[in-house]
Amino acid sequence: MSFKTVNPSEIKTQEMHAYLLGAVAPRPIAFASTIDKNGNVNLSPFSFFNAFGSNPATIIFSPALRGRDGATKNTLDNVREIDEVVINIVSYDMVQQMSLASTEYPKGVNEFVKSGFTMQDSVMVKPPRVLESPAQMECKVKQIIETGTKGGAAMLVICEIILMHIREDVLDERGAIDPYKIDQVARLGGNWYSRAAKGLFVVPKPLTTLGMGVDEIPEAIRYSKILTGNDLGLLGNTENLPSTEEISAYAGREDVKKFFDALSGDRENLTMAVHLAAHHLLEKGDVQEAWMVLLYHHKN
Repeated sequence: MSFKTVNPSEIKTQEMHAYLLGAVAPRPIAFASTIDKNGNVNLSPFSFFNAFGSNPATIIFSPALRGRDGATKNTLDNVREIDEVVINIVSYDMVQQMSLASTEYPKGVNEFVKSGFTMQDSVMVKPPRVLESPAQMECKVKQIIETGTKGGAAMLVICEIILMHIREDVLDERGAIDPYKIDQVARLGGNWYSRAAKGLFVVPKPLTTLGMGVDEIPEAIRYSKILTGNDLGLLGNTENLPSTEEISAYAGREDVKKFFDALSGDRENLTMAVHLAAHHLLEKGDVQEAWMVLLYHHKN
């Protein structure tokens, strides 16, 4: 039996980071909402996170210094200014929107708005909760431990839970959290995630692009009765919409003509059929085709 031996002092930080993400997995996700001294809200996910005690109820997450330049993240800056945070648990139904919130939007941009989540007032802390999250923990930041000053250094944010909110529809008949109903997701290495009851799946990272955000999706699409939060997250992670030429070429396809001709006299049913078709395309990961069917329909 052979092993690859890795010495952290002899490889690049990014390489060590990748090995850690692949080996220490699956990791729960802290979807952290914070607020700065000027009232600007930030929402960002972190998978260096876990629970460490129940009396006092203690959780720790790490918004590590950016590997490429050692810069601090907005979440860390915020908890240094306002020592409060809400840790929102991520279920499968919200994973694509959560991923969109990890996009590096400029400071001051509200990721709640960009990712399409609902801000719910907290009871005992200033940062808002994510209404769609099945469990939300209002926390006071007790201590921040800095482990280094270079890119990749852990910043351990030690939090005490002072109030927890659990959606009743994820509880079983005894009042305990049902693992099938809460349906959490966890992070592995690369683009890999794990769904507690169903195994591995992939969520493409949005970090190489600046997704336009759910708030930029046309209202007729954003408020669809068919499209899910995950669908909207995928659509909102698009940087550039299909061009007029691409949509015209799409509309000229024989299969597309037949699809639209079959329901041409019934606008309401056609809209539902188009949104259902887009939903199925998004389930397969074909975001560009989903956008084309949606835009062609809503522009005609």
